[in-house]
Amino acid sequence: MIIYNVTINIDKDIHEEWLDWMRKEHIPEVMDTGHFTTFKICKILGDEETGINYAIQYTAYNMEQYELYRDNFSGVLQKKVTDKFPGKFVAFRTLLEVL
Repeated sequence: MIIYNVTINIDKDIHEEWLDWMRKEHIPEVMDTGHFTTFKICKILGDEETGINYAIQYTAYNMEQYELYRDNFSGVLQKKVTDKFPGKFVAFRTLLEVL
């Protein structure tokens, strides 16, 4: 199994709006692509001086499912987040293999 992990630092002043939007719109859209089986929203504990940190984890059965998502959906869905919250967050993405 593959975990597609998106780590986000979001401005404190909008993090509640962002989290609500993620739960109601963005994550359902990602899941509706059919390439992930589950997801988790995790708040990263620690320093919140520069913003609030989250990790969103999407689980795929294999690398092929992740690559299909990446190649066919990720660009459009990432643009929606950038358009909705311009300049209010920083994100980086990692892939993890479940052993």
